[in-house]
Amino acid sequence: MTTYILLLRGINVSGQKKIKMVDLKLALEKFGLKNVQTYIQSGNVVFESDELSKPILIASIESLILKTFEFEVPVLLFEAKEIKLILENSPYLAAETVAANHSYFVLFKTPAEDSLKQKLQSETFLNEEFSISSACIYLKCNVGYGKAKCNNNFFERKLKIQATTRNYKTMSKLVALAGFFN
Repeated sequence: MTTYILLLRGINVSGQKKIKMVDLKLALEKFGLKNVQTYIQSGNVVFESDELSKPILIASIESLILKTFEFEVPVLLFEAKEIKLILENSPYLAAETVAANHSYFVLFKTPAEDSLKQKLQSETFLNEEFSISSACIYLKCNVGYGKAKCNNNFFERKLKIQATTRNYKTMSKLVALAGFFN
């Protein structure tokens, strides 16, 4: 049994694409996923499955969401150990950065092209720093994410990929729900 972390992009934002987590949990359990746990209302789910193929799981969950909630949602799926490593490898884990809620993770649905990553890496922005890895962008927003130029849509446009952003607190909680930190 593998523990996965499922992230839905763009649900429950400004009244768009509303999914109650209790309904999502129920749908995923009926589908056959085990030990389903949700965290806050932004589409964060930890579950276990015998299915080892992430593409099969993603396609099945996307289909389930379309059938159940009648709209499409980008689905990002990671093994829990991948999220744990992403979290641990962040260059923005200084206590003051984490405490001020300035540390973010822009997680990629698919890998970005190296040429686009290199081009983006050369850009700089006032009050914002970022570092690009193979699976995500580590982002530090010194004045908070709400005022950031480097937001999820910005990175999606620059890298021509789908992504979703989570803060340090959410990433830590998902890793804890997956059983890594108790």
